[in-house]
Amino acid sequence: MLSVTPIPAFGDNYIWLLRQDTSSEIGVVDPGDAAPVVELIEREGLTLTTVLITHHHQDHTAGLSTLIERYSPRVIGPDNPDIAGIDERVGQGDEFRAMGRLFEVHEVPGHTLDHIAFFTAGIPPLLFCGDALFSAGCGRLFEGTPEQMHESLGKLAALPDDTLVFAAHEYTLANLRFALAADPHNPEVTQAMEECRHARDLDRPTLPSSLAREKRINPFLRCHDAGVRQAASAHGDTDSEATTFATLRAWKDQF
Repeated sequence: MLSVTPIPAFGDNYIWLLRQDTSSEIGVVDPGDAAPVVELIEREGLTLTTVLITHHHQDHTAGLSTLIERYSPRVIGPDNPDIAGIDERVGQGDEFRAMGRLFEVHEVPGHTLDHIAFFTAGIPPLLFCGDALFSAGCGRLFEGTPEQMHESLGKLAALPDDTLVFAAHEYTLANLRFALAADPHNPEVTQAMEECRHARDLDRPTLPSSLAREKRINPFLRCHDAGVRQAASAHGDTDSEATTFATLRAWKDQF
């Protein structure tokens, strides 16, 4: 069985640690900071074999050179030559085996143009989505268009409902505050806020979420919903799901 645990980094990043059963071999996703990864490896006598990279931003890649120099892991990431150290550059539809699992690659441009997500089926299915999909939110559009991001999120939403969602940031409470405004008549959002506040009060992560949960609480996955479209209509065009998404994203940027 593949276990996934967070390694906190910076103020709100999670570097996800992958470990199969009791093996000493591990993988990590988006190591923006090498220091906490190195500390864990040295403390527990682990062997870093795999690194997965979702996109080029420094808070996801800055630790990569140190980890390569120390441990020479296999590095899998997007086809972006600006990311130094990637051994296997992958894109939409590619598959690879790592940590005893078969992974699928999904291109999800929007936050950045090179953004990819890693999905592995199993019990349960796992999704490592970087800054594309957050719990109750989605990434800012630094490079892509609203249309690209809306399509990307639709691609992720089509994965199995029981998929566990491992986003790269602890943004859930802030996202839920926006969701309360964008989906004001949704009791699931209110309940999620209570649960996540309790988790953070105990210094516990609010992640992983699940796709089923996100479809209930994440306004960016609910652009079809009449209540969401009504709330968004005060801030822009809501004639279609795509324009509703664009309005929500622009509203959230100023929220």
